[in-house]
Amino acid sequence: MRLTSSIAYLTAAFALTGAAATSAQASVLENVKQRGVLNCGTDNTTPGFGYLNPKTSKMEGVDVDLCRAAAAAVLGDPDKVNFVVVTDKSRFNAVQTGQVDIVYAHTSLFASRAAALAVDFLPPYFFDGGGVMVTTASGVKSINDLSGAAICTTQGSGSEATIAQEVKARNITNTKILTFDTSEKLFSALTSGRCNAMYTDKSALAAWRGNSPKSSDYVILPETLGVAPFAGIVVQNDPEWRKLMSWTLYALLQADEWGITSTNLAEMQKSADPSIQKFLGVNGGFGADFHVSDSFISDMIKAVGNYGEIYDRSLGPKTPLFLERDKTPNALPKNGGILYSILWL
Repeated sequence: MRLTSSIAYLTAAFALTGAAATSAQASVLENVKQRGVLNCGTDNTTPGFGYLNPKTSKMEGVDVDLCRAAAAAVLGDPDKVNFVVVTDKSRFNAVQTGQVDIVYAHTSLFASRAAALAVDFLPPYFFDGGGVMVTTASGVKSINDLSGAAICTTQGSGSEATIAQEVKARNITNTKILTFDTSEKLFSALTSGRCNAMYTDKSALAAWRGNSPKSSDYVILPETLGVAPFAGIVVQNDPEWRKLMSWTLYALLQADEWGITSTNLAEMQKSADPSIQKFLGVNGGFGADFHVSDSFISDMIKAVGNYGEIYDRSLGPKTPLFLERDKTPNALPKNGGILYSILWL
C-alpha cells in the first residue's frame, strides 16, 4: 500500500493537459485495470474517516476502508490502492483532471454543489451535520454565546458559507471567520488560542476531541447546523464507473442487512439461499453486469467487512470517537435509520 501527497492547488494548466482528455475518453474502470492500482483521493488528517495514524504510520478510517473496498472490487486486492491526499479545495479538481479515480473525503452532497460541479456523486454513505467545538475553559454553552469570537473552519468547503450565514442569522456580532486548508490546522488553531471556536462536521469534531490528550478539555456545543450527507465523487459522464462504484457501496450495506460479515463469509458462501449465492458470486454472480469478477462482493467483505464492520472499526463504541449509530440516519432501516441498499435481484 502506497501513500502519496497531492498538490494542494492543482494548476489550471494541468487541467487543460492531454491527461484529462485521455481520462475522459477511456473508462476509468479500464484505466484502473490496466494500471493495476486504484488511485483513491482521501484526507489524512481526519480521525475516523481519513487519517494517517502517527502511531502505526498507516491510513485508517471509514473513507480509507471504502477506498480499499473499491480496490478489492475492481482488482481483487484491497492493497492495490494508492492513497492521494486531497484537501477540501483540491478534491474536485483531482477527479476532473484524472489525478484520482474516486474520492472518499467526507464530502457533503447538496443540490447546488451537484449542479455546479463537473463531477458525479455516489450514494450517501454517512449522514452528518455541522457543529461547533470550544474549549471547556471558555465557558461557552451555545453558538449564540460566540459574539466577539474568532471562529475557524475549513477553506473552500460548504462549512465556510454555512457558518457565515449562521452568524448573520443569529445576530452574533464582532466575529472573525478564519479558514485553514485541513481539519488538523483547525484543531491546532483552537488549541493554541488563535481561534475561540472550531466549526466543521460533528463527526470530525468528535474525532479530534476523542483523540486529544484530554478529551474533557473540549466541548461540542449542542446545536447541529444542517444535514451533511457524505458521498463519494467520480468523474462525470462515465456511467460504467459510476454504476460500479455506486453498487459496491450498496453491496456493503446489503451485506450488513443480511448479516454477512468478514468472519462468517465462508459459511455464508455455503448458503442454500440462491439470492445470497448469487450476491456472493457462488454459482454465478453480478460480475458480468459490472465488468468485474463475480467474486467482487465477497472480495470486498473479506477485505474490509460489511458497512457495519467498517463503521464500528472507526466510529463504533470501542473507538475514542464513538458516534452512536442505532436510531440515527446512519443505521439500517430496521434499526431506525435511512441507510439501505437498492434491491439485488
